[in-house]
Amino acid sequence: MEDFRRIADEVAAGIAAGRLRPGDRLPPQRAFAREHGIAASTASRVYRELGRRGLVAGEVGRGTFVRAAGPAPAPALAEPAGARVDLELSQPLVPEQNALLAAGVARLLRPDVLDAALGPVGVAGTAAAREAAAALLAAPGLRPDPSRVLFAGNGRQAIAGAVAALVPPGGRLAVEALTYPVIKGVAARLGVTLVPVAADEHGLRPDALADAHRVSPLGALYLQPTLHNPSGTTMPWRRRAEIAALLERLGLNAIEDRVWAFLQEDGPQPLASLAARRTVLVDSLSKRLAPGLTLGFAVPPAELSGRVAAALRSGAWGPTRFALEAATGWITDGTLDAVTRAKRADAAARWRIAAERLASAGVRSGPCSYFCWWDLPPQWRAETFVAAAARRGIAVTPAAAFVAGTGAAPRAVRVGLASPPLETLSRALDVLAEIAAGTPDDLPVD
Repeated sequence: MEDFRRIADEVAAGIAAGRLRPGDRLPPQRAFAREHGIAASTASRVYRELGRRGLVAGEVGRGTFVRAAGPAPAPALAEPAGARVDLELSQPLVPEQNALLAAGVARLLRPDVLDAALGPVGVAGTAAAREAAAALLAAPGLRPDPSRVLFAGNGRQAIAGAVAALVPPGGRLAVEALTYPVIKGVAARLGVTLVPVAADEHGLRPDALADAHRVSPLGALYLQPTLHNPSGTTMPWRRRAEIAALLERLGLNAIEDRVWAFLQEDGPQPLASLAARRTVLVDSLSKRLAPGLTLGFAVPPAELSGRVAAALRSGAWGPTRFALEAATGWITDGTLDAVTRAKRADAAARWRIAAERLASAGVRSGPCSYFCWWDLPPQWRAETFVAAAARRGIAVTPAAAFVAGTGAAPRAVRVGLASPPLETLSRALDVLAEIAAGTPDDLPVD
């Protein structure tokens, strides 16, 4: 009898159309049988068929639930490519984190806890959340005061709040000449002019920052001293100390972005510890945990706390209570520490693959970074290389995406390492090395 497959197809169509969503519980098999006018044994075969297709999962004592969609098939890395290897975005996920995070979410689903978690909350969060966040953000030489921790919906909103608090519309914000692309959009929406400041192998140059301030006073400085995006490099302690001293001398405030710093367990002291009166520290959970449930942090000096809090409130950039409660639980019960350790190991493994596959390619990165910076061979322009990689089903980011101001983009690309499975990453990097070893003349003409 094939009726059970037809009925399974109908249920599968409902899942594909979104009428049945991940986590929805199917009726008990006897109720399903009555609803469809079939025998209980046929209903059992329908449920087994749905399970075989990976669409549902049975849980003893609880029932049968719709599963989340599985990952897309890995691309073939051949031309033409129907799928894509994403070496653009850096959203690290490790296999063990789902089970670790599930327990924390389960706690929130108790009716009394859920009632509180769905209520409103301000940018100051709760006392428990401030204590947990202060412990999370602690680093060598830095022990944030819990009373100064503020919360945003995500890291981008924390950055926007800090910029809005420190730089008035029409003001000037100094950034590294190659910088996190989101800051460009934030500045444009706030009416702030970005001032690119030259960097060297140690990071942003203090003399260039002083020159930029001398030309016309700066409102603030935004920088990423640890695991700089896109270069993956980390500013040494001496350079941080030089910048901290310069901030004091110029009376200039800084925004220190530490979103990737969790990957470096024993990195240099944060700028916020060396220039405590001048630095707003920002961070988030999107990279530590997952992009789908995140939380942003801003820790300003006492003198700037009111301004940053007001900017977050007026921008509607505050947190949700559910995310705040979930994060607080994950921090205090050790879940976040466990996920962090797993991601450090994963990043190190991916970096080793990149170092091996691109050993002779002039790639720069820190040894625990989820991305690397590739100065291309002289025969390649970044845009041409990106196009050649795309023809083989691989997406990388051209240097122009990170350029602040109107300066010329270097002949380079950023290669993200976080997204594909390790085997796919290895093969994709081999393909990129093969492309780089050739010339644009090797590309087929459409």
